[in-house]
Amino acid sequence: MNPNEYITGLHHLTVSVGSAQEDIDFVTQVMGMRMIKQTVLFDGSASVYHLYYANADAEVGSVWTTFPFKKAGVYGKKGSGQIEISGFSVHPDAIPFWKEHLDKHKVKNSGILERFGQKIIHFEDPSGVGIGVFGDANDNRNAWQTEEISKENGIRGLHSAVLSVREVEMMDKYLTETLGFNKVGQEGQYHRYHIKNGGARRVIELHHQPDLPQGSWTFGVGIPHHIAFATANDEQSAELKAYIEGTGYTDVTEIKDRNYFHSIYTRTPGGQLFEFATSDIGFAVDEPEDLLGHELLLPPFFENRREELIKPLEKITVPHYLKD
Repeated sequence: MNPNEYITGLHHLTVSVGSAQEDIDFVTQVMGMRMIKQTVLFDGSASVYHLYYANADAEVGSVWTTFPFKKAGVYGKKGSGQIEISGFSVHPDAIPFWKEHLDKHKVKNSGILERFGQKIIHFEDPSGVGIGVFGDANDNRNAWQTEEISKENGIRGLHSAVLSVREVEMMDKYLTETLGFNKVGQEGQYHRYHIKNGGARRVIELHHQPDLPQGSWTFGVGIPHHIAFATANDEQSAELKAYIEGTGYTDVTEIKDRNYFHSIYTRTPGGQLFEFATSDIGFAVDEPEDLLGHELLLPPFFENRREELIKPLEKITVPHYLKD
């Protein structure tokens, strides 16, 4: 089996943030993404929102999801073994706009960098989660448009994930030998890998930081939680699970029902949590495509607990475009 035949690219990236309203305001106004889903965390006993954002078409590979943990009082430690930067794709001509836009909103940023021939800006959300915009001229996906961000300048979807590692060797072997990704280059402490032929939503970078202490693997404010890669369906995910287990990484979960996709999870040698999520269900399974994100939705298996789950949640105001 060649797992690279089953993994089509990134499916979504998920992080733990501060308050729900702060997150909604930042992602929809500063990042300019479309809010497409309000639901809750399916794992554990705490009642916590799970918020989804995406591009205009709510495509697999454009989705950024957040768990706001401030109200639950859960915090984490940033460090090695985590997703350092969640990368988003914009047109290269939009990079100067993003520098001005971030400065306007008083978001501290790296300024315009260049790595592997791409213009990049790194910044953080209010909870400290690392984010980047990457210039990619070949990404033709449909960006969401806001009052401040035009469709031409907007985020078109996920571009990549930058992973912080203390050691490169075993994570390199995992990416190339187990998952079948292609190593395409190194610049300084950054090692770049392509899923299939690379491009937007098909890039992983390892940032070698040998002296950075280990960070949290748990949920917690300011801590990225996992990377999800896209597979077609449960059959492919089951085959991928068996294959990964057969290489010796035996801590792969059973398939979990996430309502909008089905998933398996495994911990990598670098410490990051990888998910493999199916692409065959979609986000319009429980509300119309033109009304995505309008109301708090629960999966069928949680409906009998609706009052219990909703009562502790922070009150939120959704973006005005959801109410038009």
